[in-house]
Amino acid sequence: MAELTVATHQREEWVNVTGAVQDAVAASGVREGLCVVTVPHTTAGLALQENADLDVVSDCLMALDRMVPAGLPFHHSEGNSTAHVKSVLTGVSATLPVQDGRLVLGTWQAIYFCEYDGPRRRRLRIDLVSRI
Repeated sequence: MAELTVATHQREEWVNVTGAVQDAVAASGVREGLCVVTVPHTTAGLALQENADLDVVSDCLMALDRMVPAGLPFHHSEGNSTAHVKSVLTGVSATLPVQDGRLVLGTWQAIYFCEYDGPRRRRLRIDLVSRI
């Protein structure tokens, strides 16, 4: 198990953590198996998305804003209800195969930590299961 710290700088942003997760996989010594990445927060999430065109990330954030507008009559009184709902929509974990000591991702895929209530210092947990 490894735990990473992710520093976010905006209220909402997606941070590419692919390199840091890959480094944790390499350090683990697991050659074949599974990598489970988990966000232990209720106002943040995790997404697998394109890494070649950052407009895709902007588009995803825009679409989430339209699906979960700030003006809804939320009952939660802390002012971050949209962050909780967006976390539910993106999810908080991903399970990825590991082959030859590397994450198996599509050509354009990256792992993004999704901040919806920043800026903050957040945690990202990485668990690895080795094939026997």
